[in-house]
Amino acid sequence: MNRLVVVLTGGSSGIGRATAAALHDAGHTVYELSRRENAPEGVVHVSADVTDELSVRRRIEDIVSREGKIDVLINNAGFGISGACEFTENDEAKRLLEVNLFGAVNCSRAVLPHMRRAGRGRIVFLSSVAGEISIPFQGWYSVSKAAVLAFANALSNEVAPYGVEVTTVLPGDIASGFTAAREKSAAGDDEYGGRISASVAVMERDERTGMTPESAGRYIARVAQKRRVRPRYVIGAKYFLFTILAKLLPTAAVKKIVGLMYAK
Repeated sequence: MNRLVVVLTGGSSGIGRATAAALHDAGHTVYELSRRENAPEGVVHVSADVTDELSVRRRIEDIVSREGKIDVLINNAGFGISGACEFTENDEAKRLLEVNLFGAVNCSRAVLPHMRRAGRGRIVFLSSVAGEISIPFQGWYSVSKAAVLAFANALSNEVAPYGVEVTTVLPGDIASGFTAAREKSAAGDDEYGGRISASVAVMERDERTGMTPESAGRYIARVAQKRRVRPRYVIGAKYFLFTILAKLLPTAAVKKIVGLMYAK
């Protein structure tokens, strides 16, 4: 297999760090862009804030100058917030979108001119099962990941004539630091009868018993290295089944099932 030059965002922890390690172990050159230096051994850390478009462009130019190319971009950087949609401040929602959506947009814009000139390349977006099945009291996170899906699907058709492939990976529950890092708000919990706190407790229980970051990272690394990719990959048979059922069942039925799980 040819050595790939991979740029991955948010590689200092969780599935991003595990993905970077898996790709390095497979013999590829990996640069991880994040604000915090905690890259696996052998992975090159590049200090960058994905919400700063100019900074991202400069970092990408530096990497291309050094390596001569970028074969794969993995847009992984992101974080979560939870709380009632009614009581989530717009500023908090916008901050989430700046990282989860526009951070990926900034990085994709930065690599596309180089991939287009090379006539090849691959962009991998990390969305979530929550992007297809909206989770109550995690509404804005679901919005951000649904937006990533929509953006990736549109971009895929736009850049396909230039040899650039776009795919999206949808993890389910992962037992990682993402759970502890989630920004939780119980504002309005009295008005909602304690359902906000109860819902978040269910989410966190599911995450703590979920797939390991290492398993998810190896999966994403395999997607990055495939000869050809599908438009979408769901990590885990259980979550793949959930997404299929969400398409097959009436919307009212899906809403009821999700409500019983997370909003009762």
